[in-house]
Amino acid sequence: MRSRFCCIGGAYAMAAAENEIKIGQVDDVQELHRTGLTTVPDRYIRDGDDRPDGDNVCALAHIPVIDVGDLPRGDDELDKLRLACEEWGFFQVVNHGIAHELLDEMEKLTREFFMLPLEEKEKYPMAPGGIQGYGHAFVFSEDQKLDWCNMLALGVEPASIRQPKLWPTAPARFRETLEAYSAEVRKLCRTLLAHIAETLGLAPATFGDMFGEAVQAVRMNFYPPCPRPELVMGLSAHSDGSAVTVLQQDMSCAGLQVRSKAGAWVPVHPVQHALVVNLGDTLEVLTNGRYKSVEHRAVVNGEQDRLSVVTFYAPAYDVELGPLPEFVTDEAPCRYRRFNHGEYSRHYVTSRLEGKKTLEFAMVNPPVGR
Repeated sequence: MRSRFCCIGGAYAMAAAENEIKIGQVDDVQELHRTGLTTVPDRYIRDGDDRPDGDNVCALAHIPVIDVGDLPRGDDELDKLRLACEEWGFFQVVNHGIAHELLDEMEKLTREFFMLPLEEKEKYPMAPGGIQGYGHAFVFSEDQKLDWCNMLALGVEPASIRQPKLWPTAPARFRETLEAYSAEVRKLCRTLLAHIAETLGLAPATFGDMFGEAVQAVRMNFYPPCPRPELVMGLSAHSDGSAVTVLQQDMSCAGLQVRSKAGAWVPVHPVQHALVVNLGDTLEVLTNGRYKSVEHRAVVNGEQDRLSVVTFYAPAYDVELGPLPEFVTDEAPCRYRRFNHGEYSRHYVTSRLEGKKTLEFAMVNPPVGR
């Protein structure tokens, strides 16, 4: 089976003649659910240590909520943002400026896409080892455990990373709505990065100027009910390779979980029309670890399905990254080497999701013995 590695769209593509990928039987989990199965195929059953652990879930904790409209008005909300970045690496945003009607329409059309017959969705196939289209991402071997999730992933900006043949033509207005939605989320990412720069004592334009023509991609995740949710993962634990990630989740149930500093998994309870924001590996590198990307995962439900729309915002592929001089001192020596962001992106999308292991690529002194 031939495939190609893609860095969110083809800016970095490598023919698979030298790296043939065999991923074995990969079932569509929505189709499995529709059969009314009462057991779970072995490829989805996790080993004991890799299952959702009820004893290690702190359901009472909550990630911070930031009012974006208050950020320019004074230090209080900016201090809340700084603490959220330092203590959590995750927060929800309200008063973010994106029309609720647009959020609702994006969710509605995304759900309609996933409800299409399988043969319709398979018109937009994700190639083995690829990162765009409909299917399972981050699968690279026949014996790899699979996530209980269907995905539609698309490159959005710049135009060079798009694969138009993978943009669904149904449901009607899907493409038009995704264009409008992505433009609004892009504005929000720029606004948030300007305020995050302020919390670090940097000029607001620091990251915007540095990132060039920023890369933006969207991934829509659908998690159908599972007969044995305690045995599977909706999405394996990982950090994001982006600078910031913006996630819209439906109100059905809490499925996203964030790893706290104490090591517990904290559910992110949906707030109507709020968006979840997290810091990615790029900001951890640029701040020399002052702000860290944080592991997160998705769990599934036995009765309810769940939907999320995730936008990744990152520097242009030709940008060179490394810790900014402001964050390298005798007390905080340089933890990350300098590297090309496209090189890191290619490494990220051709690696399976394993916590923060992909970030070892950038570390001056990666952990030994892993």
